[in-house]
Amino acid sequence: MAKPVIWITGASSGIGAAAARKFSKEGYSVILSSRKQEDLHKVMESCEFPEDCAVLPLDLAKTDELQDKASEAIKIFGQVDIMFHNGGISQRSLALETKLEVDRKIMEINFFGTIALTKAIIPHFKAKKSGQFGVTSSLVGIIGSPYRSSYSASKHALHGYFDSLRAEHFVDNISVTMICPGFIKTNVSVNAMTADGKPLNQMDDAQANGMSAEECANQIFKGLKKKKEEIYIGGKEVMAIYLKRFVPGIFSKILLKAKVR
Repeated sequence: MAKPVIWITGASSGIGAAAARKFSKEGYSVILSSRKQEDLHKVMESCEFPEDCAVLPLDLAKTDELQDKASEAIKIFGQVDIMFHNGGISQRSLALETKLEVDRKIMEINFFGTIALTKAIIPHFKAKKSGQFGVTSSLVGIIGSPYRSSYSASKHALHGYFDSLRAEHFVDNISVTMICPGFIKTNVSVNAMTADGKPLNQMDDAQANGMSAEECANQIFKGLKKKKEEIYIGGKEVMAIYLKRFVPGIFSKILLKAKVR
């Protein structure tokens, strides 16, 4: 039998790279995508079965190219079974100081790029009457946090979109798992956009002390296998979701005192 195929965006580093290695080890064929072709090849070579992996560079900001990229991805192994939307960019800047073009770029990559790729792959899922989306959101896709206004907005938007998509395509045997990591030790904060669009170029303390990308990938694998609708990954910061849900007033007071930058 052919191996199941997972297509991972944002696969050149961090959670995406760790997920590529995990799924390869578990017997999946893996398509690795991001803008950084050289880094993708390095990740592919680090996988358990690199001969069952393929590199497909893409840029989520170039939405007019994503239909062709989906067609290419399907041709590589003859099918795609899981579309793991993991590509994106973060933010570290105050809302008032952030240039509108920065807000737009974050939404263009995190939201519009993701849904453009989704629209491109859904006909394939419908035709074979099966498919799964894993979508990397964030804890701030459920709660808001200072210095992350547009990033948080882009992740909130993904929840709304994919919750609707899940209901619309249940009859097509297409499932959606929203993945909400907290503090994971990756370069997400290093690459985060600041108010003028330049990268932050430093790692948050919380990120530096966070869960490893490998453990995060292990939990993602388990969540996707069980086809959970949402999975929350991280340490004590995950409790913020439940505080927001059940005692929002108390949560707001805690957030005002928290060091979240």
